Amino acid sequence: MNEDDTTARRAKVLSAARWCFLNFGFQKTSFEDIARRAELSRTLLYRLFTDKKDIYRAVFIDWLVSRHEDARAAVKGPGAPAARLIEFCRQMVAEPWAEMISAPMGTEFLATCHRVDPKTEALHLEVLRQGATSILGDAASAEVFLLALDGLLADEPSAPVLEKRIALLVERFAAAVRRRS
Repeated sequence: MNEDDTTARRAKVLSAARWCFLNFGFQKTSFEDIARRAELSRTLLYRLFTDKKDIYRAVFIDWLVSRHEDARAAVKGPGAPAARLIEFCRQMVAEPWAEMISAPMGTEFLATCHRVDPKTEALHLEVLRQGATSILGDAASAEVFLLALDGLLADEPSAPVLEKRIALLVERFAAAVRRRS
């Protein structure tokens, strides 16, 4: 098997596993569920991943951490702070939320990640902090912005509602940045 085949097979497994975790939850997803959805044998799946936690970490990294490069590009991109902050929030929060909230066990996904892979979750949160600080201009504003952003998720809004809330929040913070400039 060549490297392209291995990469394609791994991507198929991660997609299948993400679907299983979002629809069945971490506890109820089995290796067999993932293998079946990925159209692979369990034996082959065990050659790629050591256990369910290993797959979960890989799903989290593939799905969320892989967004970091585009999110960092949004931070440094052209345009006003509000436009950059909207794009940054879209990459880091809104798009993943849209997929999570539409799945039966989606809200469990991040909580499980905290338990299964706190190191990767901490990395994701650090990228959020760095990006918000860079756009807003100071760590205190970034901290308040991120706390408010987290609060926008508390009632588990639909994706369109979250997007509207993010736009409103960004406009409030971007206005403060403009006043300081």
